[in-house]
Amino acid sequence: MHSRIVILALIVTVLLLTVLPANAFPGDKRDERCADLIEAALTANTEIPDDCLSHIGMSAIELRAAEAAMQHEPFPDVTQVPYQQNIVWERSYRKLLSPATIYDAPNGNPVREWDKGYNYVTVIDARDGWVQINWTEWVEEEHITWADVSEFSGVQINSQPKRPFAWMLAEERPSRYPGGPPDETADIIDRYTLMNIYGMEYDMNGWEWYLVGPNQWVQQIRVAKVQPNARPQEVQPHDRWIAVDLYEQTAVAYEGDRMVFATLISSGLPNWATHTGLFQIYDRYEATKMSGAEGQVDFYFIEEVPYVMYFDGDISLHGTYWHDRFGYRQSHGCVNLSIMDAWWLYNWTQDDDHQDAWVYVYSSGEYRSDLPNWARR
Repeated sequence: MHSRIVILALIVTVLLLTVLPANAFPGDKRDERCADLIEAALTANTEIPDDCLSHIGMSAIELRAAEAAMQHEPFPDVTQVPYQQNIVWERSYRKLLSPATIYDAPNGNPVREWDKGYNYVTVIDARDGWVQINWTEWVEEEHITWADVSEFSGVQINSQPKRPFAWMLAEERPSRYPGGPPDETADIIDRYTLMNIYGMEYDMNGWEWYLVGPNQWVQQIRVAKVQPNARPQEVQPHDRWIAVDLYEQTAVAYEGDRMVFATLISSGLPNWATHTGLFQIYDRYEATKMSGAEGQVDFYFIEEVPYVMYFDGDISLHGTYWHDRFGYRQSHGCVNLSIMDAWWLYNWTQDDDHQDAWVYVYSSGEYRSDLPNWARR
């Protein structure tokens, strides 16, 4: 009887091997060496380890369905918001290297000292080694450098997604199976690459792995995932609202229950966490100054922050020209967006009927304490 069970198990395994991609032995926290163990058992005609026969995860049928979906829908049904240089560079953004002395004119009189901190300005004029940062303020050119203005932009959603999709955050080659090493024969998936997610498995350490292409698996900490969210009860069927996921660091814009736009964000760092809850946009500016923590090590002064939408006290959605780290927490509580994305949302909520659009801030998960340094968001 025992030998019949073993033979049956081997037959089932052989059938699975005919439909599973090479080395793709996914499962719920199962041994990631199952591919080698099963092959050795088949060769030696010995029992297959129990851990490799239980918790199969995605079934062979599910994997075949996923492969069919990859052929018919290789890319999410979205349209990327086009990069527009005249919008992104409407102002001349610069970083001020501090401390620095500010003068009333080139070679003029000192008017104040700029404190050490996180300081960004916009340039009005430049001449003879001097840069004008405000109408009566000049600084020597050596104290000015270019800001790290991102060219990233989100996507308009053409039809309700049939499956989750994600942006790659940390470039890497995909693995051939969950928990496996990078496949050196595969191309590197670049940062900000947008991908469908066709399936999910766990590795031995409980990390989620996503199937993003034929024999291509990526670990969850390398991507930011977008999936539909239920409309809050207070939001009416025809209202416009923005769902901000602090765990995935994504934002999705809705018209009622229909997803219309999605992008990456950067929310508050742990010491300045963005508050969760349901809010409404109550004030807006095409550009405004932001500053805080004066006299402290985290002092910041940022001029002409673009496309600002306040929704929770002094917390806002706004464009960001001082970093290109979308998908990771980065701010003092605000929701950072690329300039193109802030421009899109600003105009989407601009008309009289939707200036008070809802903002729903939530977290779809909790960060694990064992994240590697490069993956800390």
